[in-house]
Amino acid sequence: MHITEKGQVTIPLEIRKEYGFLPHTEVNFVAEKGRVYIVKAKGASKRGKSIIENMRGKATVKMTTDEIMKLTRGSK
Repeated sequence: MHITEKGQVTIPLEIRKEYGFLPHTEVNFVAEKGRVYIVKAKGASKRGKSIIENMRGKATVKMTTDEIMKLTRGSK
């Protein structure tokens, strides 16, 4: 594994899965006794909020909740 010219490194898939490092996860680097650790940033995750903000205003069909439920459940 190497660090790119931009200072980037790929976190192995097994590590990302085990520790929940999903895309857009905020992380911190902690230097301690000659070692550097990557840890999830503390505080509320912004990932869900970001997804909602990106979806806001994208709907183009004006339907009521009942109409959507009927459509998704296959009811008439």
